[in-house]
Amino acid sequence: MQKFIDYSLLNHNTFGVDVKAKIFIEFDSTDELIQYLEEGNLADNKYLVIGQGSNLLFLKDFDGIILHSAINGIELIEENEDSVIIEVGSGVIVDDLIEYCVDRNWAGIENLSLIPGEVGAAAVQNIGAYGVEIKDVVQKVKAVRITDAEKINLTQSECKYAYRDSIFKKELKNKLIITSVVLKLSKRPVYNLSYQHLETAVKQRGELNLRNIRQTIIDIRESKLPNPKVIGNAGSFFMNPVVSIEKFNELISVYPNLPHYHISNNTKKIPAAWLIDQCGWKGKVIGNVGVYEKQALVLINCGGAKGKEIADLSYKIQTSVKDKFGIKLTPEVNFID
Repeated sequence: MQKFIDYSLLNHNTFGVDVKAKIFIEFDSTDELIQYLEEGNLADNKYLVIGQGSNLLFLKDFDGIILHSAINGIELIEENEDSVIIEVGSGVIVDDLIEYCVDRNWAGIENLSLIPGEVGAAAVQNIGAYGVEIKDVVQKVKAVRITDAEKINLTQSECKYAYRDSIFKKELKNKLIITSVVLKLSKRPVYNLSYQHLETAVKQRGELNLRNIRQTIIDIRESKLPNPKVIGNAGSFFMNPVVSIEKFNELISVYPNLPHYHISNNTKKIPAAWLIDQCGWKGKVIGNVGVYEKQALVLINCGGAKGKEIADLSYKIQTSVKDKFGIKLTPEVNFID
């Protein structure tokens, strides 16, 4: 276990906001974490568990303890002719995991390629892209309860997964620290190419297989999204809103070209990027912050931005969309003060 005082979080948030943590703790194993908790280090202290910081916006220095998992490793738990079950450390980089699985022709998470973050945070956020969510393959989430340092295992159903949501963001928020995630992957791939134009793009690359799906999605993401190592950003800043069929019918009568996705007979999902673009934000820069010119869903740090500047821009965008369409945008990014 490593401990740092007044530790810079510049490399622990993809927005590249230059803030510090009063104390930064990095643990390498479940046993290290349990020992740290049993010593009462978090008692009466403000604390936060982070991954790569790809869904965090620090508004100021963090006056407390930051905990980061460095638990790595991918262990094969069970295998048969149809599937494998693996246990993945919470500190494993999601895209490294996907590369590992595609190399072995294990299917189920290839559509999540190039999403930034670590496995523990992915299980909290229920990351998703191109018709796939991490919940689709989660069997179990292993964690340690903060109050008594006890090990806890939650089944997929107990995680209460929903769109970019889970029990870890609600009832169990700040109560557990995830140490590993157990996933079930298929050895007989059933490809999810339902996303618009994805199948065509994959077939243009050649054979329909996991490697070509992964590379196609990487190419698409790289063409639309800035590299956070070059331009600070957190990927998609807002969730795509889901509206009632009544609201959808109201909007489609005014905007006949409104893009949308079927969710149920009573709801439709509308791309937040389209709403933001229609309000004139795409490519707009205000001071040190802006909206990415290639993707209106991405807010960027143009250099030296404070967290509050990015937050203020997000509020202005929310107000514009609310005023024009009567839709409230909800951030995917967590504001940390």
